[in-house]
Amino acid sequence: MSPLPPLGFKQFVAASTNSYESIASTTLSSSQATITFSSIPSTYKHLQVRAMMFGSTNGVDAPYLRFNGDTGSNYSFHTLLGESAAARAQNATSTSSINIGGFWFGLIGVNPNVSVIDILDYADTAKYKTTKTFTGQNDGATYGSIGLGSGSWRNTSAINSITILNSGSTNFTQYSSFALYGIKG
Repeated sequence: MSPLPPLGFKQFVAASTNSYESIASTTLSSSQATITFSSIPSTYKHLQVRAMMFGSTNGVDAPYLRFNGDTGSNYSFHTLLGESAAARAQNATSTSSINIGGFWFGLIGVNPNVSVIDILDYADTAKYKTTKTFTGQNDGATYGSIGLGSGSWRNTSAINSITILNSGSTNFTQYSSFALYGIKG
């Protein structure tokens, strides 16, 4: 017999496999600077983006999110990154996008960055939107990283489009893949 959880403890149950529905996906056949999912239906509780991103050059560029084409200073984020033997943290307020997870060494050539991004209560028009991210990357030689992130879009509009972009000049290259899922409530 399992012990009862402590008083006041809310037990969380993992989502069943039929709780996720595919909305859209793409795998690049050539380089692109941005990826946009548009015409997102408002019929789910949350959204999830799963991305495997390759970069065109080494560098300190990092992938970011924007919603509904908003380029104003309406975003903030926090990231925690474990990288080789170091830990780093980053935050920004009143910025024009949400950092997906803190990639200090950017999208490194043929070594992918893999990210899972949850966008909570995306269709709720009574609250700002929040994100949580889990990400990892290994450049195959020197640097490996794992990151956690959270973000906020200070807008109560329902999210109907998501753009993933790079902070610098690096494009997403061939074989980068992006998938958008709706999570039932």
